[in-house]
Parts: sequence; structure tokens; C-alpha cells
Amino acid sequence: MSRKGAQSREHILGTSRELVMEKGFAGTSIDDILRKAGVSKGAFFHHFGSKAELARELVRWHAGQDIEMFRTLAARAEATHDDPYDQLMMFLQGFETYISNPEQPSRGCMYAVYTYENAQFDEQVRGIVSEVLREWTAIYIRKFQEVLDVHPPRMEVSARQLAEMIVSIIEGALVLQRAYGKTDMTARQSRHFRDYLALLFDKPAQAAAA
Repeated sequence: MSRKGAQSREHILGTSRELVMEKGFAGTSIDDILRKAGVSKGAFFHHFGSKAELARELVRWHAGQDIEMFRTLAARAEATHDDPYDQLMMFLQGFETYISNPEQPSRGCMYAVYTYENAQFDEQVRGIVSEVLREWTAIYIRKFQEVLDVHPPRMEVSARQLAEMIVSIIEGALVLQRAYGKTDMTARQSRHFRDYLALLFDKPAQAAAA
């Protein structure tokens, strides 16, 4: 694909994401996308054969950006700190900064939209969403296991349990963030989770808030 073609495809995907996050997938028509993106029907169908194909490519594209963001945050934390607990704190804080950016406030969660409207999608799309959430959770499992291997917790808990807890917190907080219009909702819940980790691993409170 040419550079111009790639830019056109990226523009259509970005516009589609904005509309889907605002109106839902069912409520977003191809004509809506064409008007907002300022592209022709021919340009759209050059990249996407149907709305169903757009659904698959949109969630793949969005997920790729999300996973890359998490991997970048993890790599940055690992390059900065030797202790896995300190790495984890920096990793979580990096996400908090990202998700509460006032210049690009989150409009909710794309995976929640796809899950709530799962009747709109085929099995392949539903499988992509499930796989992305598992991959996201796996990144957290790795980080928590590294901490557990070095720092014994005050109560029995597994890396998977902690990973599923923070993913659930983020997903629920994103819904509330959208409902209340408060861009700091998800970051605040993540900070509370860091406070819980400080208690769990018997760390000073300032270590969780640093």
C-alpha cells in the first residue's frame, strides 16, 4: 500500500473510531463516516469491502495501538527501575497519565462497545475482542508475577487475580468516565488500586503514590 493509501486508511479508521465511540457501531452508518472523514464512497470501499470488514479492521487497529502503548509503558518502567514493584508502580502511573490526558480525553472503551453490541458482529470479530482482552490481561499477569516472585504479599493472591482485578477496574471506570463526563475517573480508580498494592505488599503509602 502506498503512503497516501495508508494515510487515507488511517484517516477513515480514526474517524470511524470517533463516531463509534460517540454513537455505537449500529448507530454509525457508512454515510456518517464518509461525511465526517470527507472521503468518497469509492475511497472507503477501496480499503473496506463492507461495514463488517470495517468492524474487524477497526478493532484490530485500535487494539494494536493499545497493546503497543502498554508494551511501551512496560519497557520504559523496566529501563528505569530494577525492582519489579517500582516498575509496576511506574507502569500503572504511565497508564494513568495516558488515560487522563485532557487534550485527548477517553470516550469510553472500544471493547465495551463491541461487547455490548456483540449481536452486530460475526464470530471472528467477537474472537478478536476476546483475544485482545486476554493479551492485555497477560501483560498485567507478567508484571504482577514479577512482583510476587520478589515481594511476598500479606495475603495469598495470584498474578492472574490481580491482573483481572485491574482490568475490571479500568473497564468499569471507563464506563463511569463516559457516563459522568469526568476525564480523571479511570486514573483515580487506578490510583486507589496502587494504594491497595502498597497495603498488599507492605510498602509505604508514598511508594504507591510516587
